Amino acid sequence: METLRNLLNMQIYGGKSLSDLLTLEFLAQLLGNVVAAVLLLIVGAFVAGWIKRRIIAISKRSAKLDDTLFHFLGNLARYTVLLFTALFVLNTFGVQTTSIVAAIGAAGLAIGLALQGTLSNLAAGVMIIIFRPIKLGDFIEVAGEMGTVKDITLNTIELASLSNTQIIIPNAQVWGNVIENFSVYTTRRAEWTFGVGYGANLKQAEEVIRDTILSDPRAKTDPAPFIQVNNLGDSSVDFLVRVWVDSGDLFQFQADMKRQVKEALDAAGVAIPFPTRTLHIEKGSAVESA
Repeated sequence: METLRNLLNMQIYGGKSLSDLLTLEFLAQLLGNVVAAVLLLIVGAFVAGWIKRRIIAISKRSAKLDDTLFHFLGNLARYTVLLFTALFVLNTFGVQTTSIVAAIGAAGLAIGLALQGTLSNLAAGVMIIIFRPIKLGDFIEVAGEMGTVKDITLNTIELASLSNTQIIIPNAQVWGNVIENFSVYTTRRAEWTFGVGYGANLKQAEEVIRDTILSDPRAKTDPAPFIQVNNLGDSSVDFLVRVWVDSGDLFQFQADMKRQVKEALDAAGVAIPFPTRTLHIEKGSAVESA
C-alpha cells in the first residue's frame, strides 16, 4: 500500500502527481487539448495546401512567369504554415516553444556549417529561379558543358548533351560561372573564313562566295552580310564571312555552306591553297625550306 501511495503521489506531468492526473477535471482538460490539437492540425494542413495552390496558380496567369519559381515559393509558404501550426499545437499542451525555437536555430546553424556545399547549391538555385538566366528548353554552355536544359531544381540543373547524354551540374557551378545562352535571341550570326590562292581573282572569289551563301533561303539580307578580305596568310588570302540566320538554322547552315562554297569555288576555277614545301638541292644534299 505504501508503494502504491508513493506512486500516486509521484509528480509526472506539469508538477502534478498521478492521482491528480486521474481526476475527471484533468482528463476533460486533456481531451479538450487533444481535440484542439487535432483541429489545429486539420486547419493548418488545409490552409497550407490552399496557400500553396494559390501561389502556384499565379504562374498560370502569364507565360512569362516561371513555374519553377512559384512551385518553390508555394512549398516555402506551405512548410512555413505547417511549422507555425506545430508550434500552436505544442502550446495547447503547455509546452514552452521558445526553447524549442532556440534549439531549432542552434541545430540549423550546426547543420548549415556541416552542409556548406549543399547550402551554396541551394542558395544558387534560389538565385537561378528568381533571376532566371536560363529556362527549360534553352541551349546553353556553362562550366565547360554544353546542352539543352531539361530540368532546374534547387540543387542542380540537368542538361541533355548534343549526343543526348545526361549532364548534372551543381547550381553553385552554374551561378558562379559565365553562362552562354544560345536560345535567348531569335537570330544569330554565322561566321566562316575561306582562303583562296594569291593568284586568284579576289573580286571573282568574293562574288562566288556571296552568291553561293545568299542563294540559300536561310541566309538573311538584313542586316547585310559581311564579306571582306581579312588576312594575308602564308599561303592564302583569307575572306572573313558573316551572315545572319535564324538561331535554329545556325549549325546546319554553317556546315552546309562550307561544302557548297568549296564546290562553287572549284567550279569557278578559283584555287583553294594548301600548305606546300619547296626542296632546294645543293651538291647532292637536300636543304628543306618552308
